[in-house]
Amino acid sequence: MVVKAYGAYVADKPLEPIDIERRQPGPHDVEIDIAYCGVCHSDLHQVRSEWEGTLYPCVPGHEIVGHVTAVGSDVSRFGVGDTVGVGCLVDSCQHCASCADGLEQYCENGFVATYNSPVEDAPGHTLGGYSQRIVVNDRFVLKISHPEDQLPAVAPLLCAGITTYSPLRHWQVGPGQKVGIVGIGGLGHMGVKLAHAMGAHVVAFTSSEAKRQDALDLGADEVIVSRNADEMAAHAGSFDFILNTVAASHNLDAYTQLLKRDGTLCLVGVPEHAHPSPNVAVLIFGRKAIAGSLIGGLPETQEMLDFCAEKGIVADIEMIRIQDIERAYDRMQKSDVKYRFVIDSASLAA
Repeated sequence: MVVKAYGAYVADKPLEPIDIERRQPGPHDVEIDIAYCGVCHSDLHQVRSEWEGTLYPCVPGHEIVGHVTAVGSDVSRFGVGDTVGVGCLVDSCQHCASCADGLEQYCENGFVATYNSPVEDAPGHTLGGYSQRIVVNDRFVLKISHPEDQLPAVAPLLCAGITTYSPLRHWQVGPGQKVGIVGIGGLGHMGVKLAHAMGAHVVAFTSSEAKRQDALDLGADEVIVSRNADEMAAHAGSFDFILNTVAASHNLDAYTQLLKRDGTLCLVGVPEHAHPSPNVAVLIFGRKAIAGSLIGGLPETQEMLDFCAEKGIVADIEMIRIQDIERAYDRMQKSDVKYRFVIDSASLAA
């Protein structure tokens, strides 16, 4: 099955229209007509070979929302017309301890990413959601129950949403806790919304005074401008949990000093260059932890989608046509978006 897509053949050329091949649905497959696809920073890093190992042609996109157009003979959870999503994973070994626990993102034999993972299908690696259709194993398809008019803003939940939900849930964020969210961007704005919905006292950290009101509007109870030493010092030793969404290298000590005894600073952004080595004494003398978290498994991602539907949570987005993707990348690098671009996949037919 040939479908229209946008991708790149080399790192230093713009994305362009290309035709790609999708497999015919097998017994356990779901074929999805893609309606919307979020634009993640990972897309830009991979397609431009800023991360190693890019396989070309590269078609990015792993925040996919669409409708089922066909199902395999052994698929019972989905039917034609269902509204569904696909996130960062489209397969895993399905037999290791992590997969057995529903933590496919930590598959001990290596998960299959929605794009840029070696597979048998042509052209020898996965191709993502900047395309009209995709065919995915039914175990890696998610049910979406948000209303139709919210679907564009649901797409970023498949990456930005689960990336922040998973650590908040794992560290049992809830009422009575003081929780920090560092960075008010594509990930951070979701972190604020989710932590607020979980009942925590939410404090947003931003390096820009201009984002103070934005953070409050998203649901933060307080806002700290991280460049203001007095504001930071006033909160020393008071946080149960801090979720750090910033991918740029920076001083982690500024945040571990704000944790209570037994508090955790969790990192979800991978910096281009390593963070400066943290002060171990701060950790030892407060039994504090620096941890990390990677997206979420399929059961938790479904839980997140259901939670967001129940609470009326979606991402703040700006819709674009696929023909404007390079402009969107340039703006994204300048943090000139509130807070996620989403591609209207109907534009692929233009």
